Amino acid sequence: MTTGCPLCDGVGGRVVVQAQRWRIVHANEPGFPAFYRLVWQEHVREFSQLPAAERAECVETLVAMEQAMLRHVRPDKVNLAALGNAVPHLHWHVIGRFAQDSHFPGAVWAQPQRGADPALLQLVDGRLAAFEQELRALLPRPA
Repeated sequence: MTTGCPLCDGVGGRVVVQAQRWRIVHANEPGFPAFYRLVWQEHVREFSQLPAAERAECVETLVAMEQAMLRHVRPDKVNLAALGNAVPHLHWHVIGRFAQDSHFPGAVWAQPQRGADPALLQLVDGRLAAFEQELRALLPRPA
């Protein structure tokens, strides 16, 4: 834990699954209802700093998140990003993207291409419960 780090001092969103080494949170980013984060519990700056077994666990968790999102949320694309420029604590953004979302095909951090589609936001929001339920059932819990 590092004092002053927002992901050490707080959870970073609504916790969906909590495991020993990581947590999955719903980020609640306006305009992007299928925006989640996989946050490493320990304060680590770079993915390469994890031991091999922990890197494998992280990747397998990301794969499980992506596959469950494709099944339940049914996005046109899933974006995976690990930037860490603003918050240098290892975390991955897992974002379900839709061709008609406000920023597509640009990044969610880019300028909007069009206004938000309320019907799309409502549709996606309605699919999240099944996605989150699968994550809780599928992914390992702490011992």
